[in-house]
Amino acid sequence: MKIYLDHIGIACENLDDSSSFWNLLGLIQGDDELVADQGVTTRFFSTSENDVRTPMIELLEPTGEDTPIGKFLANRGPGVQQICFRVENLVEIISLLTANGIQMIDSVPRKGAHDSLIAFVHPRSTGGVLVELAQK
Repeated sequence: MKIYLDHIGIACENLDDSSSFWNLLGLIQGDDELVADQGVTTRFFSTSENDVRTPMIELLEPTGEDTPIGKFLANRGPGVQQICFRVENLVEIISLLTANGIQMIDSVPRKGAHDSLIAFVHPRSTGGVLVELAQK
């Protein structure tokens, strides 16, 4: 099964304030998207308009303090929140990981940004890194 680095998620207080560096660097800014069930507004940056496999930067602004990103910011401050890998078959990967003792936060895929299905792997199973798996 193929796997690609999809994006690195960065928690921030404000999308506009946090976008300056990525725009100055020359990354291509995408449209904002509200993911209401996760309590976050996302903004993606890419190095290429044409290559769908190009890893991106995702800025994550919470819609409130009691959301996952709001709590992350309160506990840790702005910074890298997760690394996301794009997979071909999310259900199959979840099954493979759980069968091998990997702890999942999501044992069933849920809706993520860009109409993708996502699931998170618990940081206890990854050496302390929150890993998101996504299927487009």
